[in-house]
Amino acid sequence: MMDENTLHQWFIDCFGAVQGEMAWRQLESLPDQIREQLMSQSPEDLPDPAQIRGMMQAFAGGGLNSFGEMQQTIAEGPINVKLAKSIALQQANDADGGRIVTAEEGNAMRRAMSEVNLWLDTTTGFDPAPSHAEALTRAAWVEGTIEQWAQFAAPVAASMNDALGAVISERLGDAFDGEITGMFAGPVPIPIPEGMKDPRQLMKLFANTSYAMQLGQAAGAMSKEVRGSYDQGIELLKNPAGGLIMQNVDEYAGELEIDASEVTAFIALREQAYARLYATVPWLMPRFAALIGKYARGITIDLDAMEEQLRGASSLDPDSLSGAVNLSNVGLTTTDEQKETMHSIETLLALVEGWVDCVVWRSGMAHLPHLEQLREMMRRERAVGGPAELTFENLLGLQLRPKRTREAAQLWERITADQGVEARDAMWGHPDLLPSLPDETDRTEAAEPKGGRIDWDAELSRLLDDDANGGDGTNDPDDDARSN
Repeated sequence: MMDENTLHQWFIDCFGAVQGEMAWRQLESLPDQIREQLMSQSPEDLPDPAQIRGMMQAFAGGGLNSFGEMQQTIAEGPINVKLAKSIALQQANDADGGRIVTAEEGNAMRRAMSEVNLWLDTTTGFDPAPSHAEALTRAAWVEGTIEQWAQFAAPVAASMNDALGAVISERLGDAFDGEITGMFAGPVPIPIPEGMKDPRQLMKLFANTSYAMQLGQAAGAMSKEVRGSYDQGIELLKNPAGGLIMQNVDEYAGELEIDASEVTAFIALREQAYARLYATVPWLMPRFAALIGKYARGITIDLDAMEEQLRGASSLDPDSLSGAVNLSNVGLTTTDEQKETMHSIETLLALVEGWVDCVVWRSGMAHLPHLEQLREMMRRERAVGGPAELTFENLLGLQLRPKRTREAAQLWERITADQGVEARDAMWGHPDLLPSLPDETDRTEAAEPKGGRIDWDAELSRLLDDDANGGDGTNDPDDDARSN
C-alpha cells in the first residue's frame, strides 16, 4: 500500500517540480476506483524516476512531441528509427559505456590494423578495403548500424502494423466503442488529440513506437557485446574498412586473461578479412539483403495470438503493447519457402565465415600464440549467440548465425591446399563459382567446388522482382540441421 506523499514525490522526481505537480493534480481528478487501484500498489512497483526521465528524453528525440510529429512518424514508415536510435544511444552511453576512445586505444587499434593487413597480403589476393578502419565507441556503433537493422526489420514491422489494424477494426472494435479518448502511461492520464482517436490510427502509432522501443533496447544491449563491425558476418557500417569497439575489445581480453594486444590483433585480423571480402565482392551484401528481405516479407502474424496479447494489455501505451509486436508471441511457424530461404542465408553465411576463418588461420598462425583458442571461442559465440543477439532475432524473425562454419572452413582449407590461394579467391568472382558444402549423408568426402551449385543469378532475380517461382536451387533444408 502506498501513501499519497510517496506517489506525490515520485511524480516530482520523474517530471520536475512544475510538471510533477501538474501530473499529481491530473491524478487527483481520476475516478476514485482508478485512484484506489493505483494507491493499492507497493511503492517498489513504481518505475525508477531516472528511467522515466530517460524515456521522456528518448521520446522527445524520437519525434513524439506533438500531434503533427506523431502523424509524420506514422507516414515515414513502420519503425520510428529516430526513437530506436535515441533509446539505443541512452543505453550505449550509460555509466558503463559512455566513455570515449582514448588516444592509447586509438593508436593500438591502428597499429593492429596495419600489422594484420601485412599478414593478409600473404594469404589472400584481395586488396585492403578503401578508407581506414575506425576506433569506435559503443554509441558510434549504434549510430552507424541502427538504420541497417531497421531496414532489415521493416517488413516484419509493417506486417505487425497491418495485423494490429486488422485486429482492432475486425475483432476489437466493440471494445473501443469506435474511438479512444485517452490512454494511461503508467499512472499518468494522457489525452488523445482529435486526429488520433481512430483506434486503427492510434494502433499504428503504438506499433511503430513499441517496435522502435524494442529495436532500440536490443541495439543498445548489443552495443555492449559486439567487438567488430562485422561480428554478425554481414556489412553494417558505411565505412567498408569497418572498425573495432575498443571498450568491448579490452573487456573481452580481460575476461579471457590473454594479453590485450594479441586479442586486439585477432579481432582486427577477422575484421580486415571480412572487409577485404565484402569490398572485393560487390554482389555479396546485396545478396544477403535480398534473402533477408524475402524471409522477412514471408513472415505471417497469428491474429488470434495478437488479439489475446491486446486483450491482456494492462493499458494503452507502447510498453504494455510490446507483447503484441513480439514475434516470439505472435509469429507463425515458418513456411517451406521460408525454410528454403533460411537455408540459403545460412549456407552463404557459412561460406563467408568459413573463408574468413580459413584466411585468419593462415594469416595469424605464425603471429598469435593463442590463435586456436581464440578461434574456438569465436565459433562457439557465433553458434550460441549472446542475449542481445537473441533479442534481435525475436524482432527480425531470423537467425544470422551459420550452422556449418567449421565444415565451410575445412572446405576452403582443402581448396586452398589443392588449388592455391588465387583459385580459391577466384571462386568469389561470380556466385555460380562458389563451392558447395558436403552433403549431409557424405560429409567425410571433399566437396567438388563446382558440384551442386545454386543458380544465384536466377535466385536473386526472383528476389529482387518479388516474383518467386518455385525453389531456389539450394541443397535440402535438412542440411542445416546439424550445428557445430
